[in-house]
Amino acid sequence: MEMTFKYCLTFITLLICSISCTDGGEHQPSAAAQRTAIDEKAKVSNETKVKTIRLTQPEAERLAALPMSCIQKPLPYKAGLTIASAADLAMPQVHHPAFYGCFDWHSAVHGHWSIVHLLSEYPELAQAAELKRMLQENINQEHIQTELEYFSMNEYTKSYERTYGWAWLLKLAEALDKWEDPVAAELLRDLQPLVHFISEQYIDYLPKLVYPIRVGEHSNTAFGLSFAYDYADHFDDQPLKQMIVSRAKDFYTADADCPISWEPSGYDFLSPCLQEVDLMRKILSTAEFKSWLADFLPELVGGTLSLDPGQVRDRSDGKLVHLDGVNFSRAWCLYPLLSLYPDNEHIRELADVHMDASFGNIVGDHYSGGHWLGSFALYALQSIPNE
Repeated sequence: MEMTFKYCLTFITLLICSISCTDGGEHQPSAAAQRTAIDEKAKVSNETKVKTIRLTQPEAERLAALPMSCIQKPLPYKAGLTIASAADLAMPQVHHPAFYGCFDWHSAVHGHWSIVHLLSEYPELAQAAELKRMLQENINQEHIQTELEYFSMNEYTKSYERTYGWAWLLKLAEALDKWEDPVAAELLRDLQPLVHFISEQYIDYLPKLVYPIRVGEHSNTAFGLSFAYDYADHFDDQPLKQMIVSRAKDFYTADADCPISWEPSGYDFLSPCLQEVDLMRKILSTAEFKSWLADFLPELVGGTLSLDPGQVRDRSDGKLVHLDGVNFSRAWCLYPLLSLYPDNEHIRELADVHMDASFGNIVGDHYSGGHWLGSFALYALQSIPNE
C-alpha cells in the first residue's frame, strides 16, 4: 500500500511538471520568438532559392555555336532507316541534303530551329552572317524536294521520324515565319512542300492511333501533338488543328492522378505527365484546363509536388544524357503555367530548379548531348513568361 502511494505521488509530480513545461512554462518560446524563428527560416530559404535563368547575348552566342558546329557535319550519323533495296545504302547526305548533320535527322531539324530562333531574338549575333549562309545552303528548293521524296521512297519511309521529327519540322516553319528577316521568307518558301506533307501525314495518321504513346522518348504522342498544335494555330491550318484537338481530347480528357512519381525512366528526355499537361493547356479553355489539372496532377496545383531533376552520371553516353533533356522539357511545360497560376511559387521553383540542374552542362560538353541539348535549353528559356 505504501509503495503504491509513492508511485502515485511520483506520477502526479511528473504530470504537473509536464503540464507546466508545455503550457506557457519558462521553456516554451514566446509567440514573438516563434515568429522570429519562422522569419529567419524563410530568409534562409529565400537566400538559397534558385533564380530564374535569363538568356544574355554572350550566352546566346555560345549556344549558337552548338548547331553551327553540327548542321553541316555529316558524320557521325544515326540513319534510322530500314533497308528495302541496295539503293537505300547511301550516305545520309544523299537522302537528306538539308538535314544530314547533328547525328540524326530530327536533331538536324531542331538545330536549324535553334539558329533561326537565336537570329530572330538576337539579330546582332557575332555569327549571324555565317549562320544565314549555312541555313541557305541547307534549305533550298532542290534539297527539300529530295527530303520530300525520301518520305515516299518505300513503305518503310512513310513513317520516318513520326512524330518527333515531324513536330520539330513544323516548329521550324513556325520560327521562320516569326523571324523578321528577308532570308526567313525565302527559307520558308523552300521548306513549304515538306511542311505541307507533314501536316497531311498527321491528319492521315492520327485517326488510326487508337491509344496514345505515353513514353519519355521520341514517340511520345502528347509532345508530337503539342508542337504540331502550335504550328496549326500559328498558320491557321484548321484541318490539322481540329484533328489535334479532337484526338487529344479522346486520348487524355479522362486521365487522372498521373503517376509522376514513377518518372523519370532511365532514358527519358520528356516527362509523360507534364507533356500531357502542356498539350491540354493549349487545347482546353482556362476553366476546363484548371478543372482537368486538379484531377490530373493535384499536387502540382496544391504546391506539394515533389519532383527532383534527372541526374546524369555519364554525359558521354548518348542515352544517359537524355536526362539533361528531361530537365529542360519539364521546365518548358511548367513555366507557361505561371500565367494561369501567378501566385503558385511552387511551380516556378520546380521549373527553375530543373533549368539550373542542366543549363551549365550544355556548352563544351560531349557531342552526345551537345548536338541537341542546346535546342532543348533554348525552347525552355523561351517559355519563361516576361515579367
